[in-house]
Amino acid sequence: MYAIIETGGKQYRVQEGDVIRVEKLEIADGEAVKFDKVLLVADEGKLNVGKPYVDGAVVEGLVEKQGKAKKIIIFKYKAKKDYRKKQGHRQPFTQIKIEKIVG
Repeated sequence: MYAIIETGGKQYRVQEGDVIRVEKLEIADGEAVKFDKVLLVADEGKLNVGKPYVDGAVVEGLVEKQGKAKKIIIFKYKAKKDYRKKQGHRQPFTQIKIEKIVG
């Protein structure tokens, strides 16, 4: 059984027991989270596709940790013009373990 959920403007294919990293959610570590924007639920070859969301379908998970991803470097320059600009960015994320798919 798997489901496709939408959160943070992105879509994720999840199964029970999966660990996913989503855009940062304001939820403390160890708390439960429910995703009600379920686009599709597949169970033993049976597909339930929503229009746009599946009615009554919920994916439940547990927040494992909040963190920041590995730093990426943004370096811009223009040749022969003495222009250099260096920036770094660490994207915040929430790591979630999928507990149950209802739907």
